[in-house]
Amino acid sequence: MAKEISTTNAPAAVGPYSQALEVGNFVFASGQIPLNPATNTIEAVTAQEQAEQVFTNIEAVLAEAGLSLKDVVKTTVFLTDLNDFGTVNEVYAKHFETPYPARSCVEVSALPKGAKVECEVIAVKG
Repeated sequence: MAKEISTTNAPAAVGPYSQALEVGNFVFASGQIPLNPATNTIEAVTAQEQAEQVFTNIEAVLAEAGLSLKDVVKTTVFLTDLNDFGTVNEVYAKHFETPYPARSCVEVSALPKGAKVECEVIAVKG
């Protein structure tokens, strides 16, 4: 059975989904956009600034599950402009260390609330 993971230190879900679900030793975190959880708005302007907020949000969700970014084994990054790949990759590299998680990165036509960046992760306990 899945256990819901929820924290007020990350933005509340903007639809009918959970911030994350723990299933066995896995935590499946929903995509995080760069919402400031205190204001529920996107304050960051550039893709690089937005990526920083995204990873802050992901860290908060993982912490609620007793995990950190070191426990992430797979990420999916969504960008509205693949030209931002380089700057977002710089932020990504600051938050992860070797061995880096497996990753997919795709360009999408739009993201919720006008975000430029979204990232979802899968982490493993133990």
